Parts: sequence; C-alpha cells; structure tokens
Amino acid sequence: MFEPFLGTWKLVSSENFDDYLKELVIIVENFPLPTGVGLATRKLGNLAKPSVIISMKGDIITIRTESTFKNTEISFKLGQEFEETTADNRKTKTTITLDRGALNQVQKWDGKETTIKRKLVDGKMVVECKMKGVVCTRIYEKA
Repeated sequence: MFEPFLGTWKLVSSENFDDYLKELVIIVENFPLPTGVGLATRKLGNLAKPSVIISMKGDIITIRTESTFKNTEISFKLGQEFEETTADNRKTKTTITLDRGALNQVQKWDGKETTIKRKLVDGKMVVECKMKGVVCTRIYEKA
C-alpha cells in the first residue's frame, strides 16, 4: 500500500505556503533559540521548487527533499516516533503513519503541533500542511 509513494516527485503548485510558514514563526517566535521561519527564509522557500525522493529499504522509509535552497532527509519506521530537525531548524518529535492510503506526519515541539498529510490523487501527490487554522496545499507530480 506504500509503494505508490515511492519515487521522485517535483513540486508543480503551492497554495498558502507563506501563510503556513508565517504561522510556524508566530508559534516559535518566543522560543529562546534561533528557530522559526523568518522573512528571508520564507521568500527563498516560496521560490524553491523542491523535489521529494521517497524510498524504502526493508521497513525503513526515507523522504529526501532537495532544492537549490536546502536539502533535508528523514528516515523512519511507520508508527515509531523519531527526532527530526526540520528545514527551519525546529527540533521535533515526529511520528509518521499510513492510514487509509495517506502518509500522516505529526511534528511536536515545545507543546506545539503541526501535521503534514501526503495522499495520492489522480497520480499526483497532494501534501496538506496544517498549523492551527492555517492549511497549505502543495501538489507534486512524478518526475
């Protein structure tokens, strides 16, 4: 059931990404470390057209995001919590599950939470990022 996610995906559209990033910075602005998404980082992030490479070896899944701005990579087992350092330098406890054909990622830090849901719709990967009431939708096509 996970196999359709495997491969390289290229971002083709993004809606409300800047508002989502703003919500992340609002949430972490009082955090004593230099985390969160500032204006310059948001502008670069909005310009980037990342590729997402999803692979699997045994029961370990790897999601690598590559762009001219920044590369990130996480490796995990479904349903097992792991430590993640996000692209905006948040240190989170993250769990990713597969439920009804969707990859559901929950990031928790400092009493806060955001979710990233990846689902396949008509051969495209639709990614919904939610933080409080803000929802961002990013659509990827297989490369």
